[in-house]
Amino acid sequence: MKPIVSIIMGSTSDLPVMEKAAAFLNDMQVPFEMNALSAHRTPAEVEKFAKEAAGRGLKVIIAGAGMAAALPGVIAANTTLPVIGIPIKGSVLDGVDALYSILQMPPGIPVATVAINGAMNAAILAVQMLALSDEALAQKFAAYKEGLKNKIVKANQDLKEVKYEYKVD
Repeated sequence: MKPIVSIIMGSTSDLPVMEKAAAFLNDMQVPFEMNALSAHRTPAEVEKFAKEAAGRGLKVIIAGAGMAAALPGVIAANTTLPVIGIPIKGSVLDGVDALYSILQMPPGIPVATVAINGAMNAAILAVQMLALSDEALAQKFAAYKEGLKNKIVKANQDLKEVKYEYKVD
């Protein structure tokens, strides 16, 4: 089995955030890989990874980075594959610095960007992209979405059982 999604993080300290993407891909039975690469500390390795990604059979790259957050953009500059960026919350500006770094890409080098620490949404977006050409995955994803709806319907029913003196049902 070869990976079709790559999860890249700037440092293994990002793993608590990025593992949410891994868990969702795993639940959807999408083969993936995980690596730590730094745009600033290992720039040659990042460029090599990005340039070889499509040739290795990857279809989507999820890249998380904090602070200056160059990683998703550097990858996007060196591949034709879609790149989904995850701004990672840092200790100084709460991830807003990373958010702006990933969002503000120049024309021609887009990076789809999710919320700060939004790794699960990045994986969901990757699955949606892959499902366009994979009917079995599209069905799994539709079942997932139906499950989300059912959770809210049940939660709303449960709220009806919560009693307060002035709550009108």
